[in-house]
Amino acid sequence: MKAVIPAAGLGTRFLPATKAQPKEMLPVFNKPTIQYVVEEAVASGIDDILIITGKGKRSIEDHFDRSFELEYFLKSCGKDEDLKEIKSISEIDADIYYVRQKKQKGLGDAILCAEKHIDGDPFAVLLGDTITQSDVPCTKQLMDVFGKYQSSTIAIEQVSEGKIERYGIIKGSEITDSVYKIDDMVEKPNIDEAPSNLAITGRYVLVPEIFDYLEKVQPGVGGEIQLTDAMRSMMRSDEGRFHDVYGYLFNGRIYDIGNTVEWLKSSIEIALKDENVKDELTEYLKELLKQRI
Repeated sequence: MKAVIPAAGLGTRFLPATKAQPKEMLPVFNKPTIQYVVEEAVASGIDDILIITGKGKRSIEDHFDRSFELEYFLKSCGKDEDLKEIKSISEIDADIYYVRQKKQKGLGDAILCAEKHIDGDPFAVLLGDTITQSDVPCTKQLMDVFGKYQSSTIAIEQVSEGKIERYGIIKGSEITDSVYKIDDMVEKPNIDEAPSNLAITGRYVLVPEIFDYLEKVQPGVGGEIQLTDAMRSMMRSDEGRFHDVYGYLFNGRIYDIGNTVEWLKSSIEIALKDENVKDELTEYLKELLKQRI
């Protein structure tokens, strides 16, 4: 299976930090966000990855390319561990390709840019600003559900009422443990219009027919081509074709790097799992909280 990683957004919620660098390259603890995403795809068994970029995103390509000058410098300084880490990025076990989204027209349009590369096969979508962590990668869990039902499958999570307006929300019924048959979905609804508290979380396995509906869907929320709207059309086709869509209640931790507060929380949580820094960071946080109480 191939993977598509949309990473063409302007990152306006992170300005001025994203004025000259992609938000996907902002570090979460010690790695840029998009590296976690690529590593998840590879850990799921995917070896063909297409990253959708845009203007000012060249640093993403540079990050996964080799840096001979840096490698030479690290080797000459005897920094073997750093050299090993840097080389592992460019030697990641997958072919990575890039295509530009020429105009910012939303997630659906970004995915549409991948149609030729996908070439008629089912494919995974991993949003470039969402990190997931679990014993079995989130994308692999979705691939397993897709393998069972042979239908588009999306990751969902339960969210609090205060976060409902940030996400696409599904309406559906649980058919087996953690698997929901989706009847409808709404992009960023008001709380009183939301059909549930089950949110779409940035991981998808889609059938290639989705491209037919992305080409036809009209701009939705924010004047953008919404993937949610295309999936709704696919479920309610007026051409006699119907495609089921399933939601999988992901068993793991999801970090939404969509705003500065969540980004900071993610860095702290992931750093606290690192044996080299967790003790020092824990003590620092304790002292900081004492001063504020």
